[in-house]
Amino acid sequence: MAGELPEYYFRVRENGAFVFRVDTENRQRRIDMDQIAVVNIRNGQIKPHGDRELSERDTEVIQEWMAERRELQEYRDIDDIHRAVDYLNTTTHWAQSRATDEQLEAVTDALLLAMHDLRTVLVRKKADMLLKGDDDADDD
Repeated sequence: MAGELPEYYFRVRENGAFVFRVDTENRQRRIDMDQIAVVNIRNGQIKPHGDRELSERDTEVIQEWMAERRELQEYRDIDDIHRAVDYLNTTTHWAQSRATDEQLEAVTDALLLAMHDLRTVLVRKKADMLLKGDDDADDD
């Protein structure tokens, strides 16, 4: 039904969420949110709030939310990296075509160090992947 509230609400925080059961079936017809758990996405931990015991339904809904949340975070991470590539391209164009000497002076060292750091990590990771690929091929 349109406009119907969900049974559960997840108040997102940095590494998980506070989980609430939503209740609209009361005499005052107001929305009650009863905290039932705290979840940690990083370690997969689900802690019941206070001395509560979570039902199978509670646990199932929370685990589904955690899986969806991890998937969303992974998508956002990759999307952020694609945006960073776009920003690097935009920055290159800016530096080449519009930047003043003063503007370049203000950002060049920071950009060079950040790009050097990134390049170092990427080259090392690529080498590790290639070596691992060779090891896997040798096992065949």
